[in-house]
Amino acid sequence: MTETVTTPAVRSPAAPPALGGPGLFTVLLAAALPLIDFFIVNVALPTIGTDLHANESVLELVVAGYGVAYAVLLVLGGRLGDLFGRRRLFLAGMAAFGLTSLACGLAPGAWSLVAARVAQGASAAAMLPQVLATIQAATSGGRRARAMSLYGATAGLSMVAGQILGGVLVAADIAGTGWRSVFLVNVPVVVVGLVLGARFVPETRSQRPEPVDGAGTVLLALSLLTLLAPLTEGRAAGWPLWTWLSLAAFPGVATAFYAVERRADRAGRTPLVPPSLFELASLRRGLVLMLPFSVGFSGFMFVIAVALQSGEHMDPVPAGLALAPMAVAFLFVSLAGPRLIARYGSRVVSAGSVVQGIGIALIALAAGRDWPHLDFTGLLPGVAVAGAGQALQLPNVLRLVMSEVPPARAGVGSGVMVTTQQSALALGVATLGTLFLSLVPHQGTRDALVTTLLVQLGLVVVTGLLSLRLPRTVN
Repeated sequence: MTETVTTPAVRSPAAPPALGGPGLFTVLLAAALPLIDFFIVNVALPTIGTDLHANESVLELVVAGYGVAYAVLLVLGGRLGDLFGRRRLFLAGMAAFGLTSLACGLAPGAWSLVAARVAQGASAAAMLPQVLATIQAATSGGRRARAMSLYGATAGLSMVAGQILGGVLVAADIAGTGWRSVFLVNVPVVVVGLVLGARFVPETRSQRPEPVDGAGTVLLALSLLTLLAPLTEGRAAGWPLWTWLSLAAFPGVATAFYAVERRADRAGRTPLVPPSLFELASLRRGLVLMLPFSVGFSGFMFVIAVALQSGEHMDPVPAGLALAPMAVAFLFVSLAGPRLIARYGSRVVSAGSVVQGIGIALIALAAGRDWPHLDFTGLLPGVAVAGAGQALQLPNVLRLVMSEVPPARAGVGSGVMVTTQQSALALGVATLGTLFLSLVPHQGTRDALVTTLLVQLGLVVVTGLLSLRLPRTVN
């Protein structure tokens, strides 16, 4: 009788964890929350000010406190995900985001709301970098391309939908909550996200995690604070001495940050923001383009909300719904993005800047022609065309930035990208918002709006010119 000898099967190396459909839905849901919350308060600010007896400078802190904390801590959030596990940081950040949203919704006074918003921004900084890092580490090939396109579409839609949702929630006054519902609505969404995340989001981490770069973290935080804090608070505070001293300190602190990071990179360590990462042309050029695009996007959203409510005396719902055509156009055009980018490459981004420029020009013409009776119908062509143009740019640029980042550096790359985007969003509110509010007393709301839109049109032109330098093909 012949004895059959069996040999143990040779185990193949563990395949990287896969991000399935439910998991992708969960991380995209988490990606939407911080961006929605950045914009959702724009139409709620007048009601918050009345209810909490808050002056303009405190109200600006409600926006700026969230945005600055969010921007300052994003890269650190990405590094911590690489170190301790992205799923773990994702769930912890999401739980903290739900708790801080609850604290915002229950805030008894203006300063407690500001403190809760700062904590909410810090929570978002722990959660959001894990979204892109998980997509980068747990997908590949065509699935990664589709996931990145969906991420970009989610980001753009969230920024527009936040403002619309804010107007609807404030006007609905659910159970007498008024403006508080714009924060409380996050709580049930977070509960659903935590349940789905615990089940469907795979755990990933860097194979060679590096310890946190303490010096780099402190210097990056100081760099962003010295720039963003005076720009966001300066006008409302009357431009006191500290704002000018802070702005004067920014170049020196930023130079020190770069020197420390370059020294660590050359020594073989992994700094918070590795300068060698910028050797990737797709990442470097995509980030440069993202700056003027995001500044213009967020500046427009803030200015149009203020102009329609303060100048046209619209209620929150009509002011929010005036941007609904932008969201609809963005949605449908972004769905075609993967096919267009596969066929035409990065020239789709260039075409998008032209389309967006036409939309902004149409909005400026409508404002100059119809004021003080600017309404949904007058805005419709311009906001729809602008939304289509934005959809051709944002999802594809976000995908391009991350296209060559290796999975081992996914957390660092996503942190750098989202920090750039968030800092530019905060700068847009600070710069274009300050320009608009400074011009209103001298020129009136209509002319101030038109002037600000023309400045944004200039930023769109810059974006279009920068798009010509993007790598032609997008992986």
